[in-house]
Amino acid sequence: MSKKIELPPDAFLKVCASRAVLSRIGQKWTVLAMVALQDAPMRFGAIRHRLEGVSQKMLTQTLRAMERDRLIVRNVYDELPLRVEYALSPLACTLLPLVVSLKAWAEDALKAIETNNRAFDQKHGKE
Repeated sequence: MSKKIELPPDAFLKVCASRAVLSRIGQKWTVLAMVALQDAPMRFGAIRHRLEGVSQKMLTQTLRAMERDRLIVRNVYDELPLRVEYALSPLACTLLPLVVSLKAWAEDALKAIETNNRAFDQKHGKE
């Protein structure tokens, strides 16, 4: 009879499930949806409007995955017409400061990264 050995989470290990978590929270639409929802719950259409460029299909997939991970809560209101709102979960609120900082860093570092990309491409003959 073999004994299953439980190791502490270590994302550097191929078998560690935390890699899936990093993959999910590293997706641009997940990050942007979390930031969009930071102030108040929103309906699907409002989220889609805020996340310019996201397709309906991609937003649906993103929100479903976030709901599965319990990063968001989907509230369905028993009214006519039917109203559905998405809100950050308590778990997501623990991640939110990091995600907001990541978004801010990306915006702040954009010019430097674009400059670095141009220099790299010129050096390596890619224009």
